[in-house]
Amino acid sequence: MREQPPSTDRAPACPGPDPHPHRPTRFVVPQGAVDTHAHVIAAPPAHPLVSGRSYTPPPATPESYLAMLDATGMSHGVLVQVSVHGTDNSLMVETLTANRDRLRGIAVIPLGLPDRELAALKAAGVVGLRLNVLYGGGVGFDQLDQYAALAREMGWHLQFLVDAKDLPDLSPRLGKLPVPFVVDHWGHFPTSRGIADPGFQALVSLVRDGAWVKLSGAYRNSVGGPPYADTVPFARLLHEAAPERCVWGSDWPHVAHWQHMMNVGDLLDLLADWVPDPVARARVLTDNAHRLYGFAPAGLTTASSPPAATEPGRQPS
Repeated sequence: MREQPPSTDRAPACPGPDPHPHRPTRFVVPQGAVDTHAHVIAAPPAHPLVSGRSYTPPPATPESYLAMLDATGMSHGVLVQVSVHGTDNSLMVETLTANRDRLRGIAVIPLGLPDRELAALKAAGVVGLRLNVLYGGGVGFDQLDQYAALAREMGWHLQFLVDAKDLPDLSPRLGKLPVPFVVDHWGHFPTSRGIADPGFQALVSLVRDGAWVKLSGAYRNSVGGPPYADTVPFARLLHEAAPERCVWGSDWPHVAHWQHMMNVGDLLDLLADWVPDPVARARVLTDNAHRLYGFAPAGLTTASSPPAATEPGRQPS
């Protein structure tokens, strides 16, 4: 569901993820698969939490994150700077640096960083910047043009955590951006608003015209709860709009969520409903993500359907 407590220095604690992530049961994860959205989180004092945060999460260590990727069959991952650490990207950068071939990162930074700091971010594996207007600790859209110019200079893209209801007003600005951009969790859009909602239709139009979208956050958008069947028609429309610009993310460790705690394997199983065709689904998990985040394409086998990709019970342990 979508309850979001107000930002406060006494931000409510949220639970951690399912400690036993598993692979999907409905399809075989293809070689080279990428989880394009997850976070690492540490506790103070080594990595302080911002005072204006909207929630207080437990630690999500790099070791736990990498174990999640292994357990779910993900060859690669993309770390997104979490809002509770504000613009202190140090934990994310440490994790990227230690896993340079496997991971990429999306940073949250203030404008005006020295060139040497920008270069260090890029060397670590940062490939984009996130603007977040939904949770305390994020960076908003007030300086969108400046961030777009910086991203263009660095060869990066932009990523937006935004409510789709704001997209009709934002679309003219977004359509003029000089860099690619990605919309998180398909606009953090509650399914109760319906497919005809202007915000969702604006998102579909943006995706059709060149935007990327993360097929992620089902539990944030669903109003029906597990297994999130009410999200299926929305995700299918977005994939139909631009199958080559859809990527998948687990959103691990599922911060700011106080309802049923899903398993990453269950979210992957939902992808079988969102993108039923095995070849198209493999491209979402591999080719599309490799192209956007700059992973080496060696070894991918998405030109044809992976063997037994849709046969239940054939997933190796």
